[in-house]
Amino acid sequence: MPVLCQTCGGKAILKRPKNGKKLCKECFYNVFEDEIHQTIIQNKLFNPGDKVAIGASGGKDSTVLAHIMKVLNERHNYRLELFLLSIDEGITGYRDDSLETVQRNQLQYNLPLTILSYKELYNWTMDEIVKQIGMKNNCTFCGVFRRQALDRGAWKLKCNKIVTGHNADDIAETVLMNILRGDIARLGRCTSITTGQDGMVSRCKPFKYTYEKEIVMYAHFKKLDYFTTECIYSPNAYRGHARTFLKDLEKIRPRVILDIIKSGEDMSIKEEVKMPTLMNCSRCGYISSAELCKACVMLEGLNRGRPLLSISSDDRRKNILKMKGNDINDVKQGTESVSAMF
Repeated sequence: MPVLCQTCGGKAILKRPKNGKKLCKECFYNVFEDEIHQTIIQNKLFNPGDKVAIGASGGKDSTVLAHIMKVLNERHNYRLELFLLSIDEGITGYRDDSLETVQRNQLQYNLPLTILSYKELYNWTMDEIVKQIGMKNNCTFCGVFRRQALDRGAWKLKCNKIVTGHNADDIAETVLMNILRGDIARLGRCTSITTGQDGMVSRCKPFKYTYEKEIVMYAHFKKLDYFTTECIYSPNAYRGHARTFLKDLEKIRPRVILDIIKSGEDMSIKEEVKMPTLMNCSRCGYISSAELCKACVMLEGLNRGRPLLSISSDDRRKNILKMKGNDINDVKQGTESVSAMF
């Protein structure tokens, strides 16, 4: 006897990972899209006339995000101006292939596409950085550079919002990582659906409550064009351990992903805990909690042949700020291209 859809009574073809509800394909499309629409409306993510840059990597999350943003913008008359924004980290055999997918998405969704490269912004590619630092800390460098690159791309496009494909699994993993690292500053903001109101371009996460498995199912049934290969430098990433732990918990309790997000939202920071004070980087002008932003410190370490200094202890890192004369001139090449974006 066929399993029936619990919404329309037709033939069910899937069971939602989030709540176990059995649905047919069309009812799944409807509930998936409507939940994201409700997330957007209830959290007031956009205003009419916003210029929104969609972070596009070619992967499942960003491809579904581009599709959903276009569909909902037209269906509900958000009156948004949408752009695709891609960052080329310079990873041979990975990013060059995924950008081909993004270029096909541009044609499929009829959205303008801008591609910025690490080489253009920082005068380094990730391939070159990995040759310097090895495989252990490469995700730290890439994460810092990518976040700043997205902001600079949005500024270039004169966008006032960035949307990213971070899903519920990603956010739950980040909560776990920040707890394990004791990173109070990041723990306090990692569950926010909107960030960047303090001077950077505002970032939104419409998929905050959307399970990764459901994004995959939506992309599969809709036959969306996306890139599936994992980054060649990510197998040793710290996030991978948090992801494995989360998946084990999910097998026992499917709602654990939303539970962890709710726990992160409800955590409060004691008043006596000193939080970083934000300022502008003295070199490139980017928002920072120190005299030099993290990207500029990393660039100095790379250009001086001491890349690991930028991710070591605070006391050792302060040595970078003591450079004078010719030492400063030696490292300006990479940061001049960054500051020129303003």
